[in-house]
Amino acid sequence: YRVGSWLDVELIGSTIDDAVGEAYDKVAALLGLGYPGGPILDKLAEQGDPNAVEFPRTLLGRDSLDFSFSGLKTAVLYHVRGVPGQNKPIAPMTDQHLRDVCASFQAACVEVITKKLRRALKRAGGRSVIIGGGVSANRGLRAALAQFDVPVYFPKLAYCTDNAAMSAGLADVHYRAGRFASLDLDAITYSTFVR
Repeated sequence: YRVGSWLDVELIGSTIDDAVGEAYDKVAALLGLGYPGGPILDKLAEQGDPNAVEFPRTLLGRDSLDFSFSGLKTAVLYHVRGVPGQNKPIAPMTDQHLRDVCASFQAACVEVITKKLRRALKRAGGRSVIIGGGVSANRGLRAALAQFDVPVYFPKLAYCTDNAAMSAGLADVHYRAGRFASLDLDAITYSTFVR
């Protein structure tokens, strides 16, 4: 989003399939790591080699601000379980290989996010970045964004696991401004108030 103020918000990019947090959860499930996947993958990634596996970085064209993580998720699946119909033997997953897969997956996610954020900053003339949602707790993402040339703001870790606090805060802003949704509001609430 390009945010001019709490009530001046414009959607400039979105996901066309799996959001990054969803990809983390699905890859963690694929690897048998449990739910939620983000914290577990992040911890294992710290002990792995981010260059061990060359996973794809889907950028959707040189100007796109949209995200797609389904191909990356599929690449992890094929790396771990093999490509259907190829009958190549798959080596058993060692603890170090698991850590390397996690680190390589996370490196691909972080690279895509940071490239898209740089594009968005340039296009929108942004002077800062605000990160939210569950993936905002990710140490790899936080470290990469610490290298940005503009200020990057993260919520406290206590507010990174659940969007309820963010939703309630935004609801209060809209309530105070007298902006209310009709009773037929659907689950995609950003469409109601975002230009």
